[in-house]
This record gives sequence, structure tokens and C-alpha cells, in this order.
Amino acid sequence: MQQCRLAAYDLACRRGDRLLFKGVGFELHGGEALQIAGPNGIGKSSLMRILAGLLRPYNGRVEHQGLRALSDERPALDAHRPLGEALAFWGRIDGAAEQRADFGLEDLLDVPVRYLSTGQRKRAALARLAASGAQIWLLDEPLNGLDTHWGASTQAAIEAHRALGGIAVIASHQPLQLQMLRTLSLLDHMA
Repeated sequence: MQQCRLAAYDLACRRGDRLLFKGVGFELHGGEALQIAGPNGIGKSSLMRILAGLLRPYNGRVEHQGLRALSDERPALDAHRPLGEALAFWGRIDGAAEQRADFGLEDLLDVPVRYLSTGQRKRAALARLAASGAQIWLLDEPLNGLDTHWGASTQAAIEAHRALGGIAVIASHQPLQLQMLRTLSLLDHMA
């Protein structure tokens, strides 16, 4: 995996008339992980979208070296297609090589995405992210809807990604069992 870096400088986010957070900054290099913490509505998902380049910050800037991929509550898989076709579509777009993590989807490839359970859709979104070739993983609540087994498997996939030199930024309410995980509390950056 090529060198990667993700840095945020003095980020602020405004939604309507409300300033959600200000002064957010960090720098991550290959192999590092950061957990974004805070209560509901504080701006964790907005920060993840800013880091992905999908939302403009009210203030500040993001710098990145390496491809970024976001997995959030919207799996970005065609609900009317069988899972195998939906994943293959993104594989062609992303130029994906081989699957690097097992998310237990083999028996579901002919099932339309709309019929998958919440946990199955989450695993499919994570499988898409893992196959994307992106060096920077942005994971918004990656363990929501997963049972204990798949939660542990997801964390193992994150650790494997980091071991290859990737970066992981994780917004999560759930406790994470990741090595050398830094935490950024958005409570410390409330406007």
C-alpha cells in the first residue's frame, strides 16, 4: 500500500444556524486509527462527510494523501440488484482487486439488497469498502447492526488494513478493541 496521510486543520461545521463544532484538528499517517466520539447530534457524521470530501467545512481544511472511502448508514448498493451484482458494480468502478476480508456474504450474493437484514447490509457495505483499494477508511458507526461475531470480524479487518499501512477513522458509540486507538471527543470542540 502506498504512503497515506489524513490531516484536519481547524475544522468547523455549521448546519443551518447551529455551529456543531469548531477547532477540530488532527494528523494521521499509515497504520494509525482515530475514534471520533461524542453524543448523538454533536456532528460525528458531519465530520466524517467533511473528511470524505462530501461536505464543505464551515471553516478549516482537510488534506489527504491516498484514496478515501466512506462507509456510513447509506450502503450505496442498488437495493433492486442481487448483492453479487451490486458489489460487482462497485468493483468495476473502484478497480477492486481481491476481497481482503471475509464478511460472510457468499450465501447472499443472489439475494436482492433490499431483502438483506440491517447487519447483512452493513457487512455488504464493509465488504465494498474493504475491496475498494482505498488507503483511508472512514467508518461511521461500523458496528451498528452487527452481532458479536461480525463486530469482532470487522475490527479484525480494520486492524489488518492498518497493518498494511492504511488509516482508519471511526465514528462510534460502541467500545472498540483496536490497538493504539486515539480518541477525539467532539465534546471538547462544541461551539
